[in-house]
Amino acid sequence: MTKRTGGERLFAIFNAFSLLAIGLASVIPIWHCICCSISDLLELSAHRGLTFHPLGTPTLKGYEQCFKNSDLIRGYGNTVLYLITGTAFGLALTVLAGYGLSRKLMWSRPIALFITFTMMFNGGIIPTYMVVRNLGLLDTRLAVILPTAVSVFNIMVTRTSFAAIPESMLEAARIDGAGHFRILWSVVLPVSKSILAVVTLFYAIQIWNSWFHTAIYVTDRSLYPLQIILREIVLQNSGGSETGDPNEVNVIQVLIKYCVIMMSILPMMVLYPFIQKYFVSGVMIGSIKG
Repeated sequence: MTKRTGGERLFAIFNAFSLLAIGLASVIPIWHCICCSISDLLELSAHRGLTFHPLGTPTLKGYEQCFKNSDLIRGYGNTVLYLITGTAFGLALTVLAGYGLSRKLMWSRPIALFITFTMMFNGGIIPTYMVVRNLGLLDTRLAVILPTAVSVFNIMVTRTSFAAIPESMLEAARIDGAGHFRILWSVVLPVSKSILAVVTLFYAIQIWNSWFHTAIYVTDRSLYPLQIILREIVLQNSGGSETGDPNEVNVIQVLIKYCVIMMSILPMMVLYPFIQKYFVSGVMIGSIKG
């Protein structure tokens, strides 16, 4: 084993403390929200600052009120629908584009340069809004899915990963009479599970946390995703209880904010451990090999 120099040991210590600080900065807010979401109503409303344990007697009343709120339930359902359809659509387009750009097909290099150009320059909010409006997509579910359906970064990562597949494997499939779609389905995708898992996670997180484009293109509340409802509750102090007691509504709004935050981050927290094993290898394959 090579002995570390003084500088390397100092860097390792600095790196460990930096990662610890980053980890705590990520975990502490989540733990604070968990504790607050099951805290007693009155004690929570009177508390200021961070808390690392439930205040008073733990209660699930905030979650009960959340499940009674029709806007929240509808928003949760819309978000799940956008997540499934948007991720599937985006992944399909990314795989097709990545495969086409990774092979020496006609115009593949100019198209790759054109697509890369859009990572640095775009039309802006107003021209994009005019395109969505002229296509008749305002106040539709497609307005939430289509404008951000594809990420150029994901396409380039997928392209680099596909380009690393040995040409001999593809040539063997061609000799057997396989076309491009057959090669993509039977050869490329089975050996690219890592990058597919990573891209799926990227799209899922992007869609789950998205609210800005919906706020621009959609005014119909029945189409709002969960993040828009969460924004209203946290920033505009809306979304109370259905108990009818004004005093209780004012108190429980504080609790509901934390409950909705937990409801919004829990699915991604549950999903990540199942994809984490592919994450490092997928990103490295898609970013280094080429």
